[in-house]
Amino acid sequence: MELRQLDKEELTALYRNEMTADFPRSELKPLAAMLRLMDLGRYDPLAVTDGGETVGYAMMWLPQDRTGALLEYLGVLRGRRNGGLGGQILELLAARYGQLFGEAEAPDPQASPEENSLRRRRIAFYERSGFRVLDYLCALFGVRFHCLYRGPEADDRKVEAMHRGVYAQYFSPAHMQRYIQLPLGPDEAVKPAPAWVEEAYPGGAD
Repeated sequence: MELRQLDKEELTALYRNEMTADFPRSELKPLAAMLRLMDLGRYDPLAVTDGGETVGYAMMWLPQDRTGALLEYLGVLRGRRNGGLGGQILELLAARYGQLFGEAEAPDPQASPEENSLRRRRIAFYERSGFRVLDYLCALFGVRFHCLYRGPEADDRKVEAMHRGVYAQYFSPAHMQRYIQLPLGPDEAVKPAPAWVEEAYPGGAD
């Protein structure tokens, strides 16, 4: 399998045809924001191909110094799921970027047992693929996440600083205060927020 960089037209088609079906609206950022990040050289939209056929995708948000990458979205196309491709894609990404930051929605007492079971299985998948669950959580645009990491750094505080930097290097301080709780304190309430609102994505904070 190989990773192939998508151009803006290809990303737009993938977003509309696949990602809007694969992810809930509360977790899917506006397409325009992805395109802006591409213009800044801070976003790698990747197709995963096998024998020339696209079988999956990964959306990678890059820090300014390009040390590691935040895995925003990972998907395997319908008809190719449950065959181990997700883990293989993560291996390719780890080889490409060296270290990966990730977020997986945390179980919630307000969610259904079925939904919480799905969330636990998703976290377990990342753990089987070499990630560890960090000692802090975050809340992004009103959604609470466990934070994940795969790479050589063993100090969670250093990982936390790198993880937060991905957002802080793009969002304004006001938007960081309003939408990004990273880390989320043990007794800190999640701030209600609209889902990945367009207003939060101006031209960038660079």
